Amino acid sequence: MLDNQPSTMFATLDTPSVLIDLDVAERNVIRFQSFANKAKISVRPHIKTHKLPRLAKAQIKAGAVGITCQKISEAEVMANAGLDDILITYNILSASKLDRLNRLASKIKLTVVADNHTVIEGLSAAFSNTGPLRVLVECDTGAGRCGVQTPEAACEIAQRINKTTGLKFGGLMTYPPTDKEIETQKWLTDAQRACLNTGLRVDTISTGGTPGIWKADQVPIATEYRPGTYIYNDRSLVTRSTAAWDDCALTVLATVISTPTETRAIIDAGSKVLTSDLLGMDGYGYAVGHPNLTIHALSEEHGIMRSKAPHKLSVGQRVRIIPNHVCVVTNMMDRITLLRGKKIEGEEIVAARGCVT
Repeated sequence: MLDNQPSTMFATLDTPSVLIDLDVAERNVIRFQSFANKAKISVRPHIKTHKLPRLAKAQIKAGAVGITCQKISEAEVMANAGLDDILITYNILSASKLDRLNRLASKIKLTVVADNHTVIEGLSAAFSNTGPLRVLVECDTGAGRCGVQTPEAACEIAQRINKTTGLKFGGLMTYPPTDKEIETQKWLTDAQRACLNTGLRVDTISTGGTPGIWKADQVPIATEYRPGTYIYNDRSLVTRSTAAWDDCALTVLATVISTPTETRAIIDAGSKVLTSDLLGMDGYGYAVGHPNLTIHALSEEHGIMRSKAPHKLSVGQRVRIIPNHVCVVTNMMDRITLLRGKKIEGEEIVAARGCVT
């Protein structure tokens, strides 16, 4: 259970601090790994949520086949820490990034994605002498981000990759729309069939995201699933009933610095810590043990908490907050504090913090 009386336990910590309960995080990892094992789908977790090599290694130890990164810089950090099977799910452009990608591929098993000819041409130029580099076709199955728009277009790009010097077609990849498992299954099935009809092998079909984590088995064509936020969970996932409050491994410890009125209190965690992401919700986080309080507004360094009845908070009091979106919180902190239940284990540098190139 989350501790709603944190003042004594964390009295020596400066605030705002980000706290990670390792027991909860590891339980989350094992829970989904067990689910995926039963569904006969491989797990390739996205490390952009935690950005910590130690947790990536814990995910591998639990049974993950490799990891997912969004940017080359993240992958470089993970590779230098000993992670050796990495998928980068982002179109890669520019000579400098392609040079870094080539160096990375010389050290690990590397897979990338592409959804257009310009990206394919750049990858080919970089890997014509050192390849083949394994490339998945990114497919927009309804989420509206990157990706080819039709199964036929996926097949066309796959054929282009297969015929291009330095590259090897490896399969299909998508970030699927939430609660559209039937549609995603059909889209990917049509794309796979189109590829197979041209003589192409489709070894990997990679999908996933934490909002749909417990419906991963409803897209049986997928060979691997890429959850990220599941290791920590957050308010947005509790709101969706994907997780419960006790499944939230990351909390922000903040201090009440002012109580201007009996219904308003100010904490020392603003948008630079909690993030301004609303994700369709009201307020900027959940104050553990204070269900009548809302984090009504944020400035850069201040969080404004409001309540309809007198709040009974005092200056100097500590509160723990479950953020709306933990992935952004991680990337704003140089260090986090590791816990085991009610015991502080120490600090950890967020190794891939700021790795956005």
